[in-house]
Amino acid sequence: MDKLPITLLIGIIIILKGVSKVHDMALAGKVAANTIIQVVTKVVSTALSLVAMAMITRYLGRYGFGEYTTAITFVTFFSIAADLGLTLVTTQLLSRPGADVKETMSNLFTFRFVSGFAIMALAPLAVLFFPYADVVKHGVSVAALAFFFVILTQVFVSLFQRELRTDRMAVAEIVSRALILAITGLAVFLNGGIVGVLWAMAAGNAVSFILHFTFARRYAHTSFRYDKTIWTDIIKQSWPLVITIVLNLVYLRTDTLLLSLLKGPEDVGLYGAAYRVVDVLVTIPFMIGGTVLPIFASRWLAGDIEDYRRMWQRVFDVSALIAWPLVAGGFALAQPIMTLIAGPEFVAAGSILKILIIAVGFVFFSAFFSYTMVGFERQKRMIPAYLFTAVTSVALYLIFIPRFSYVAAACITVYSEAVISLCAWWLVKKESGLAPRLKVFFKAVLSSLVMALLLVFLPLPTDTIPGLLAAVVLGSIIYAVVLYAIGGVNKKDFSDLMQGALNGKS
Repeated sequence: MDKLPITLLIGIIIILKGVSKVHDMALAGKVAANTIIQVVTKVVSTALSLVAMAMITRYLGRYGFGEYTTAITFVTFFSIAADLGLTLVTTQLLSRPGADVKETMSNLFTFRFVSGFAIMALAPLAVLFFPYADVVKHGVSVAALAFFFVILTQVFVSLFQRELRTDRMAVAEIVSRALILAITGLAVFLNGGIVGVLWAMAAGNAVSFILHFTFARRYAHTSFRYDKTIWTDIIKQSWPLVITIVLNLVYLRTDTLLLSLLKGPEDVGLYGAAYRVVDVLVTIPFMIGGTVLPIFASRWLAGDIEDYRRMWQRVFDVSALIAWPLVAGGFALAQPIMTLIAGPEFVAAGSILKILIIAVGFVFFSAFFSYTMVGFERQKRMIPAYLFTAVTSVALYLIFIPRFSYVAAACITVYSEAVISLCAWWLVKKESGLAPRLKVFFKAVLSSLVMALLLVFLPLPTDTIPGLLAAVVLGSIIYAVVLYAIGGVNKKDFSDLMQGALNGKS
């Protein structure tokens, strides 16, 4: 989180440099401009989200935030299942040569609406059979509505990424985040409790959907449509992703669910606070993947294998350049980050974040290799890896959570992400022969370690917001300087970035 702007900027440089090598500067400019927009949007939306989280944690306390987290986690099981892999399927279908965008989008939206409504409606019914407090069960009903709007919105995200018009997404995200923050403040002022805070999320997500739907009409006039051929194609493309998503859900979210059943709201509150920071960070690799997957898919389908290999290596380098400083900086500053974001009552969440932040690094690479498998339509090969990880992770959760609580949950989360990353890496090499060069990877690791060591040993006043911000700035400078000194980036990279961004706006 603390190295987000500088590392994503470096990421833009490397992507741009890779695209320019395939003699497509117009595309390079668009990729650079759109990635810059996403960087700015992510910084602003993250700030708004963290302010809202600070309000909620201080208002609800550890126990109340644990109930709030339990409600959201319960609904998350249904929302991720309701995704059905359609975000990636949408990108695949729209990237096909000669695709009818209007017809495809209308059928995808209708399929998403029907399936999403059917699955999300099960959440308020299923929670009745769990031993939760009434406020949690009521919260599940409101959270289900909030997540339903997110499910509908995701279809249009793929369209904007295809058109390289992430500015539309930026407006929708910032407006919705600002609205969530405002209504959260009102809910706290009126003492609306957990349910009031969740209604703030539902309202913001509804506005986000309306804006995405309205902006998308310029590129595809979406309506309700049923075409048996397209629906059959959607199901054919999505079922392997559905299995992997459900298995991914099992090993990623069972920890919080079991904590809520075996321990209690206070343990869930601490773990949930640290996990919220992690949730913010893991959107970055999927943002990168969503930006480049349409380009990857089109080049693969067109048979431009050499160009594909060059871009693929560049995006791997981007993942390393962003992931390692996030992990190192997050580890070094975990306790002050949690204290200042969530409040003094959540100081113990800092030790949890130190463990979970390691999983963030693995997510960058598991996401990258998973996107690669989807790009050349080999996603079915990932199923055994996800099955193994889900089964072993759940077994470990059941064995160790009763004894070690959230510490066990965090450690097993790291294990699961590490296993998936390694399996996906091996599968990509086996299926395509692609093997990344690790030169930039190790330079990013070295630069990040130097940065983390200096942040730990320098006497910085990180117990205050100005002090923490100073540590963030200093850490970013240290990372960038060391990376430049050892040849991770150079002057030409920066000139390519500026030229490409200008071309993208012209």
